Amino acid sequence: MQAPEADLALIEEAAREAGRIAMRHFGGDREGWQKPGGQGPLTNADLEIDGMLKEYLRAARPDYGWLSEETPDGPERLSRESIFVVDPIDGTRAFIEGETTWCISIGIATGGRASAGAIYRPARDLLYSAAVGAGARMNGQPISVSGMEAERGATLLTSRANLKAELWPGGVPPVSHKFRSSFANRLALVAQGRFDAMVSFRPAWDWDIAAGVVILDEAGGTVTDTMGAAPVFNGVDGKQAGILAATPAVHGALLERMLGTT
Repeated sequence: MQAPEADLALIEEAAREAGRIAMRHFGGDREGWQKPGGQGPLTNADLEIDGMLKEYLRAARPDYGWLSEETPDGPERLSRESIFVVDPIDGTRAFIEGETTWCISIGIATGGRASAGAIYRPARDLLYSAAVGAGARMNGQPISVSGMEAERGATLLTSRANLKAELWPGGVPPVSHKFRSSFANRLALVAQGRFDAMVSFRPAWDWDIAAGVVILDEAGGTVTDTMGAAPVFNGVDGKQAGILAATPAVHGALLERMLGTT
């Protein structure tokens, strides 16, 4: 196991190289097709980036396990103390449609906890990154969550479906609702302080959030599942029970409404 800062340098470099591959496709071949079982769209860019990252990162850290959206999963990773957790393109639908909100997300989890993460938006050349104890940065400059201390008037990144009354036993929160594509992008935007919170009630795959969790943690935010538990990575099913990320005060208020304890 390497120090988190050394792991961070590795995945930052890998994210930028993946971005070069993605932008080559983005300027030309963006055609996609549906994965079996309704699991969403896939492109040649996803596959090429996945192959490059697997070869590059595992050559540098052969003792680390591997979990990626575009690689068939297996039990081998469960015995590893540290694993790479990768989404080659988070927001493939946006990529196909020519939008710029898609990201490359590379996380490392050690002992079940996110220890380093890099989220790269190649179309805007924005690299969000963090390692445990080293703070969070965007393009090398420190970032932090907003100073929002009340839920009323807070900006919440989520889909309209996540604001249905039945999901909020304590009452739908009095927030301003916005939406942006890509789990990773939404986590990065909250870490940057551009929005105050994000939430999703549907199960969240580890590869969607591992990088964003450590970035938001290091930016001073609070991240849990929708029951209030901290995410634990490298489980058998590779997913979390939803996600809630926000400034500490807003997180506490929203969680109370979710659990009906207001």
